[in-house]
Amino acid sequence: MCNRVATPDEDELHGYFDKQAPLTGHTFKIEPYSHYYNADGFTRPYLPITAADSPHVVTPARWKLIPFWVNNEAEANKYANTLNARSEEVFDKASYKPYILKNRCLLWVSGFFEPNHPKPKVTVPYFIRSINRDPLALGCIYSDWTDKETGEVTRTFSIVTTPPNDMLKVIHNEGQRMPYIVTPENWGRWLGPINKDEIAAMMQPLPDGSLEGYAVGSIVYQRGVNQNVPESQLPV
Repeated sequence: MCNRVATPDEDELHGYFDKQAPLTGHTFKIEPYSHYYNADGFTRPYLPITAADSPHVVTPARWKLIPFWVNNEAEANKYANTLNARSEEVFDKASYKPYILKNRCLLWVSGFFEPNHPKPKVTVPYFIRSINRDPLALGCIYSDWTDKETGEVTRTFSIVTTPPNDMLKVIHNEGQRMPYIVTPENWGRWLGPINKDEIAAMMQPLPDGSLEGYAVGSIVYQRGVNQNVPESQLPV
């Protein structure tokens, strides 16, 4: 599963959008968000997304989709893991079914981390990024969840995952998944009003050749230390 990502800083994202403007046909408004070298999904961080209801705006949303029936933050923290939504299950699983048809979004990352297991009980973290260092848009679904105790509304999201391409099969050799990566020419489509069959057809692994991955230090998973540091992305 994909439970750690890195986010680009705002200047990097602005530059990327400017470069893609001839293809996408528009620019984006970017609201302030936190820059992470290593964002741990289990801490439920706020990360930059663009949602279907505001397709030209980047705004923070909280990782881990919380369905409408969860009552409060205490329940949300205990809720079953919805950091990732398997593409094969999004139309049927109760947590995702209410949202997949209309509540789709893009998560803007500079890369993501996956574990490699070269032998039993040994974990080597890898960092995967665009081969040209551009940000990546991960396909996600979102829920505007209301805390029934406080009335507060929080936008929460889950990263859609697909079977791996050949590179990720080698890196993520246990679990064998990868996030759904949406290429610029399909940003508008993923956010737009498309039907179930069209959504299912889009959720495919990114072909080999667009990504690179390399081993990074054990700090990525170390407990009791600050993992959100540039060293998390340094090759070893």
